[in-house]
Amino acid sequence: MGQPQIRTSGIVDVTFGERVSVVQPVNLYGCTIGDDCFIGPFVEIQRGVVIGKRCRIQSHAFLCELVAIGDDCFISHGAMFINDLFATGGPAKGRPDLWRSTRIGSHVSVGTNATILPVVICDHVVIGAGAVVTKDIKESGIYAGNPARLMRRIGAQSR
Repeated sequence: MGQPQIRTSGIVDVTFGERVSVVQPVNLYGCTIGDDCFIGPFVEIQRGVVIGKRCRIQSHAFLCELVAIGDDCFISHGAMFINDLFATGGPAKGRPDLWRSTRIGSHVSVGTNATILPVVICDHVVIGAGAVVTKDIKESGIYAGNPARLMRRIGAQSR
């Protein structure tokens, strides 16, 4: 009978801003986390991810490589960010050149169990729980569903 390779989670090569709170266990490596952020337990934030100031990343969220998040964002429990679109019909094993980036603006809230594919999301957006974002979001508003669609505009233009 074989023996498993045991790996540990932890915090390695992370650039932290001031007053950051992290609840362990987490798996954070090679990322940048801005001032006054909160990182909940069971979160993985991979290499190269940049998180702005005053963000809250709740438990069980997964932020893969090539994700950038603006300031004052909320990423709820179980939110998943995807960078591999299976362009060759399967995982891009050993082919990070096939991965795509995700850019999240400021003042964005991502609901519980939402899935964010490689997209650009503008400022002042709410992504509903369980939504699947498959296309860029260029207008502030509340988005929900699979695929995510604009439900209601928010901000100055909705008044």
